[in-house]
Amino acid sequence: MGGKNEAGNSQNRTFEVEMAISKMLRIGVILAAIVIITGLVLFLATGDSGYPGDTYPTSFGTILSGLLAFKAAAVIQTGLLLLILTPVLRVFVSLFLFWAERDYRYVIITAIVFVILVLSFVLGKAG
Repeated sequence: MGGKNEAGNSQNRTFEVEMAISKMLRIGVILAAIVIITGLVLFLATGDSGYPGDTYPTSFGTILSGLLAFKAAAVIQTGLLLLILTPVLRVFVSLFLFWAERDYRYVIITAIVFVILVLSFVLGKAG
């Protein structure tokens, strides 16, 4: 009897984790969309990206300072960064969830995926 109850608890826990991750992904995408649309509306209303000519912010620091100054291009890029970082955050959170469940095989796999994602950002920025 104890085995069935433990299996049921495990299935309930898995369902709860999947729902939490699903909710996190939805919130991330919706938040990114709101930020992008805000930047687009700002751009359409002012007709100005906030930057001279064809220039735009290319680093986290310049995007952040442009966001704080409410420059349309920086607001849009912030939304795009949120959109890109949402699934990366999901991988990061999954790493700790697998660790808590003591599923070390998936901890290793998820850690490798996370390292590859981080390396791709670092190498993409360097290149």
